[in-house]
Amino acid sequence: MENLLALPVCGIIITIACYMIGTWARKLIASPFTNPMVIANILIILIILYTPLTLNQYLAGGNMITMFIGPVTVILALRIYRQRAQLKANIIPILGGCIAGSAASLFSVWGLCKLFRLDQVITMSILPKSVTTAIALELSRRNGGLGGLAVSAVIVTGITCAAFGPFFIKIFKLKDPLAAGIALGSSGHAIGTAAAIELGETEGAMSGLAIGLSGIITSVMCILLFQV
Repeated sequence: MENLLALPVCGIIITIACYMIGTWARKLIASPFTNPMVIANILIILIILYTPLTLNQYLAGGNMITMFIGPVTVILALRIYRQRAQLKANIIPILGGCIAGSAASLFSVWGLCKLFRLDQVITMSILPKSVTTAIALELSRRNGGLGGLAVSAVIVTGITCAAFGPFFIKIFKLKDPLAAGIALGSSGHAIGTAAAIELGETEGAMSGLAIGLSGIITSVMCILLFQV
């Protein structure tokens, strides 16, 4: 049994099975709480906690799936290319939306950290929560932040965005697919983009574009305004 659990394919099968359960639950009950990624994450955590499977054994296969995040993100370039006409026609609103999203994320975190008197290390660890993991890690480490905390903040932000982003888009009747995509991409990075793709091709393309733009804008703001 121990040898079987140590096989990388075990982690891969568990991940796929948990996500399929999440997808089934989403079709059964349409709710922000039945987001497939949220359900899959909860199920995987429960499996690691209450079964003989250890975290290291799971990661032997789970990391293989994580490895595809980069290539999948690059594939979004195809969606962006297909929407190049909208991109050219709306470049100013797109840039404005990404700047607003990045600024809202940074200043809200900074303000809350000051309000609750969190120290500099924690503040700089969670400050870049709305960008991709690679950028968030580098920004947090430049000023002595904790890498693990930075990654956790990025994951929690992405899952929250994927779970509640489409819900708020519906509640506030945001009908413009371009605006919806930029909102999800600038606040929820790759995980938010996964939710945007479910809404439509334009939303997915704009969200993918917002990942890159928000990463650049957040990096510049952190360096100029927060001395990271």
